[in-house]
Amino acid sequence: MSFKPLRKAVFPVGGLGTRFLPATKAMPKEMLPVVDRPLIQYAVDEAIEAGIEQMIFVTGRGKSAIEDHFDIAYELETTMTSRGKSLEVLDATRLKPGSIAYVRQQEPMGLGHAVWCARDIVGDEPFAVLLADDFMMGQPGCLKQMVDAYNKVGGNLICAEIVPDDQTHRYGIITPGAADGALTEVKGLVEKPAPGTAPSNLSVIGRYILQPEVMRVLEGQGKGAGGEIQLTDAMAQMIEGQPFHGVTFAGTRYDCGDKAGFIQANLAVALQREDIGSAVREFAIKTLG
Repeated sequence: MSFKPLRKAVFPVGGLGTRFLPATKAMPKEMLPVVDRPLIQYAVDEAIEAGIEQMIFVTGRGKSAIEDHFDIAYELETTMTSRGKSLEVLDATRLKPGSIAYVRQQEPMGLGHAVWCARDIVGDEPFAVLLADDFMMGQPGCLKQMVDAYNKVGGNLICAEIVPDDQTHRYGIITPGAADGALTEVKGLVEKPAPGTAPSNLSVIGRYILQPEVMRVLEGQGKGAGGEIQLTDAMAQMIEGQPFHGVTFAGTRYDCGDKAGFIQANLAVALQREDIGSAVREFAIKTLG
């Protein structure tokens, strides 16, 4: 069975990044580097690997560095060229003309509201949502794994991860149905359930493939947990009318919205790098003794 192809991805990047102040006072949190590439670059690379053709950034005030990152830096490139330096290191930052769109989220009203702000660009197509804070390491990438599943079952898909029972109150949690390998039927969703009330320990993490009908649900969506318009609440209303599955990611997620998770991601990437891995490993062994 074939389904409408997935061509577009929404990147909600309008958040304030207050947990990383003062570093994020003048720099978007999505531009924080994991070794030598910003978080948003990893998310875009993941989308490209999955076949995404158009990147839609939902931005806010003070996010111009993201636009500059994916633009041509003429002065930098001219200087590098004149000094005989290769521009290959910048290749990933230069996307095809017309493949990026930006829309402003004027108020920080939650993830659901940020996604809804992209409604006119998404149009009547399925689309992915990627949260750069969730740093995903795996082969193939997380979204590619989800697209492969989408091409089999269609509908809506969310990335799932098993979390400890004492952490379920921090996440959207799946009420699970039938399971088939990495695929789990989603019977219900609850955003940040009170401790001891979670229907499972299968959490929703920052990768989604959604049908365009979710935009119409978000249009009239009221505020939910945290006083924000929650994407989880809108997705929950989609379950009865369309296929809905969770895809358990075969890889490792690092929560780069958390300082410890951000440091762990840097260490994990550094250890895999041919140019610095041995030096970092030697330092870690010596330090941890």
